[in-house]
Amino acid sequence: MSTETAPQTAAPVEAARNQPLSIWGALQSNIRDYGLLLVLILIMLFFQAVTDGVLFKPLNLTNIILQNSYIIVMALGMLLVIVAGHIDLSVGSVAGFIGALAAMLMVGWKFPPELAFLANPIIAGLICLVVGALIGGLQGYLIAYYRIPAFIVTLAGMLIFKGLSLAILAGKSVGPFPAEFQLLSAGFIPDFVGPITLVPASEGVQPLVLHGATIVIGIVGVLAMLALALRGRSRRIARGYENEPFALFVIKNVVISAIVLFFTYMLASYKGLPNVLVVMGLLIGLFVFLTKRLTFGRRIYAMGGNLKAAALSGIKTERLTFYIFAIMGALAALAGMIYAARLNSATPKAGQGLELDVIAAVFIGGASALGGVGQVAGAVIGAFIMGVMNNGMSIMGINIDLQQMIKGVVLLAAVFFDLYNKNKA
Repeated sequence: MSTETAPQTAAPVEAARNQPLSIWGALQSNIRDYGLLLVLILIMLFFQAVTDGVLFKPLNLTNIILQNSYIIVMALGMLLVIVAGHIDLSVGSVAGFIGALAAMLMVGWKFPPELAFLANPIIAGLICLVVGALIGGLQGYLIAYYRIPAFIVTLAGMLIFKGLSLAILAGKSVGPFPAEFQLLSAGFIPDFVGPITLVPASEGVQPLVLHGATIVIGIVGVLAMLALALRGRSRRIARGYENEPFALFVIKNVVISAIVLFFTYMLASYKGLPNVLVVMGLLIGLFVFLTKRLTFGRRIYAMGGNLKAAALSGIKTERLTFYIFAIMGALAALAGMIYAARLNSATPKAGQGLELDVIAAVFIGGASALGGVGQVAGAVIGAFIMGVMNNGMSIMGINIDLQQMIKGVVLLAAVFFDLYNKNKA
């Protein structure tokens, strides 16, 4: 009799699994993802209105990207740390220390001829990345193998590397950097396609010339994004998983594509894609692949969801923690170099308070304070929400003290919303 009832009970389960979600059901199950994108759009439209159109000017949009590039770079690493159930308070100080180290290697220290290669921007950059990874790895080792809470280890690291920055800079700014190093944050990709003239110059009319390479990259990027979205949807359907309604799928991708093309056009009407945006794009793609496709990423989520269960299932949680913090250290080093290149000097106070913006961006982006939950796209959107708010409030002339209060309220609201949804579920 059991052989007869098994198929009968399995059939309804399989049928329910293959049944598509309703539009309302899809919105409810993905409320944080859709809500984040909607919040970002609404915030940008609000500041566009109250700043009399300044926010969407090509120069200002470029500045928003440059001002928040190092936050986004560190947010990618912080996402892994928080998903794993830890926290890193040292990233701002590590970024400042690495910026100071880069300045001393390239400008401050006078090397003898046989060691002059250390001052080369490429060699110095690689040294800084390795030092950052070693710093993160050391902190991860203490957390993983000596069971010292991450809060304590990274708080100590914050104080130590803040002090080291002051020590090696001797309390003064060091710069300017070589022109090759400045390209990391201040450069733009070359126009290998050639300018595209939409409005030729004439009497009383300003010419409108677009950066051709930026337009091509933007269009190719949108087409690739749509192809991947369609491929992912078809694979989910083939495997019998629930899918959002096709109408909602189309609307979501049309809106995202329109936003990307709009910003592509705006950037192309100025100087094109900043070099740092290309670096960010490659890192975002790499971390999406790492978290969604690789076993390494799945183990991080498993460890953050239940540490004991992950260890019992065979995951080497100590080694995984070590790797996570080493990655965070390397990204903090890269962010520190981007920050220093943007300022064109290393200052003793560089990186101060950056860890708060990075952590806030990840939590606003949907990561759980309890670990095990978070997405790369959410962290990036959270960082842009913080960046647009900073930029918009600065244009409006709002005092820095009030800006900090507003950002604190936004962070608290985001975490409250996340916990409310979990308790309701």
